[in-house]
Amino acid sequence: MMKGNKTREESEIFKKIRRNATREKKVVQTLKKEDSLTWEEDGVVYMEEGIYVPNNKKIKEEILKENHDSVDVGHPEQHRMLELLKRTYLWPGLKEDIKRYVQGCFKCQQNKVQHQRKARELHLLEIPQGPWQEISIDIIRPLPKSNGMDAIVVIVN
Repeated sequence: MMKGNKTREESEIFKKIRRNATREKKVVQTLKKEDSLTWEEDGVVYMEEGIYVPNNKKIKEEILKENHDSVDVGHPEQHRMLELLKRTYLWPGLKEDIKRYVQGCFKCQQNKVQHQRKARELHLLEIPQGPWQEISIDIIRPLPKSNGMDAIVVIVN
């Protein structure tokens, strides 16, 4: 991102960022330092990493939606979306906002790849010839204490 670069397409989000006059205390302090890594131009704060997005939930949601739900982007997962957004935008809590947005996306949850192994086929046990030839024991614990006990033992003959 070059200082004074006017070739950027004027998107609706960019206009909304420009119209939003609120500046967080940290951003104002950084701008006062007057280093070459942070500057303000036409109401937009540019930092070395990208365009600073003010603390406005509607603008952030619109950016997330545009960079996740649009056809040409194709519902990227969290890591890919973070890499995509970091190229242009910057705000505190960006990673957490992306995580929340992707986890709340119905299409992503519907098409999510399962990483669990498929359950194996169950095998029946042989029927014993007489009592006490086959015994199974299950111990269930820890449980909330009741009368000083916190486990259940199940014995099947």
